[in-house]
Amino acid sequence: MRIGLIGTGRIGSFHAGVLSDHRDVGALVVADTEGQRATEVAQRIGATAAPSVDEVFTWGVDAVVIASATASHADLIGRAARAGLPVFCEKPIALDLPRTLAALREVETAGSILQLGFMRRFDAGYTAARELVRSGALGRLHTLRAITSDPAPPPAAYLPLSGGLYRDCLVHDFDMVRWVTGCEVVEVYATGSDTGPAMFREAGDVDTAAAVLTLDDGTLATATATRCNGAGYDVRLELAGELDQISVGLDDRTPITSTEPQGPPPADEPWPGFLERFAPAYEAELDAFLRVARGELDNPCDGWEALQALRIAEACELSRREHRPVGLDELPAG
Repeated sequence: MRIGLIGTGRIGSFHAGVLSDHRDVGALVVADTEGQRATEVAQRIGATAAPSVDEVFTWGVDAVVIASATASHADLIGRAARAGLPVFCEKPIALDLPRTLAALREVETAGSILQLGFMRRFDAGYTAARELVRSGALGRLHTLRAITSDPAPPPAAYLPLSGGLYRDCLVHDFDMVRWVTGCEVVEVYATGSDTGPAMFREAGDVDTAAAVLTLDDGTLATATATRCNGAGYDVRLELAGELDQISVGLDDRTPITSTEPQGPPPADEPWPGFLERFAPAYEAELDAFLRVARGELDNPCDGWEALQALRIAEACELSRREHRPVGLDELPAG
């Protein structure tokens, strides 16, 4: 296959390396609005750098991978759809529901393929948790606790473009709550704190957030996130049922220290970031996309699935601003 990759920043460069090593990728064309960066990535992995993004759509590629800045996602998805090209796009489609819905309708009208990058769906721990929940091994679920903690804040310039902590970070947890349990979130109550670095207040964002989610079967979930977890990168999901309790993301690299005399020792090498923690999942989702593009696999995360996680994030932002519970039926669904 001949693949076009748009965006060669941190995650785009990682995807470029994965694609260039993939057995089914015969040629890789990379492009970026910063041409020199695309050239450097192409030289490093033996790919071809396109002079601009436009050439990706005219050089005869079989599919497109979008890892560019969020503001460009919806437009590029539309271009790929009109060109009849299967497209993989890093989340989100857009930072608001109207533009997200417009892009999804364009894909639907074109009858093309869109897979969104919710890589946790390909993580071994989350997959095992989903299977245990669906098998009934935990009994009736009563509580979920989702945690995402970054070891350090992103650059200040990124914050106004990120969409905020709920849309940029916790959206992964919202997707996992749905994907693991098979239930929908019907109501949220969210709050946040901006008492950390001043750049969060200046961007109208929060550095720490918490949300209580009510699922359609009555299960309760909490989801917390922070940009200031100096111990390391910590992503976990705890699921408690009437018969058993399990945890995703609890291993010898989890950056947490027990204060119990007989507790486990602290991690020698805590996870430093998302690329290291989820590298196998990122590789697996791109492998799945290539199979989807060839018609060998059903889409594991289409745009409408991704929309539901964004709707939860939007509800949390509304709840935080207005200090009230927000029902998901208050937001457009399609």
